[in-house]
Amino acid sequence: MLDFFEIPAEYETFINFIFLAITGFIAWHGIRFRDNDGNTDFVRLLFGCIAALFFFAVLAQDVLGIVRF
Repeated sequence: MLDFFEIPAEYETFINFIFLAITGFIAWHGIRFRDNDGNTDFVRLLFGCIAALFFFAVLAQDVLGIVRF
């Protein structure tokens, strides 16, 4: 995940899971958010979708190892 920053191998999995938890929460909140009238907010949807892309990219590449970018 962090190719430009050298971290010990034993911490890489932990950092990946922390990153997944944070981006997963941001994606979930951004995509599911509704105001009091039930309307969605474009900016929250946009950043929620961006966070979801990062979540699935790190999950597929660094955690599961099924793709290489």
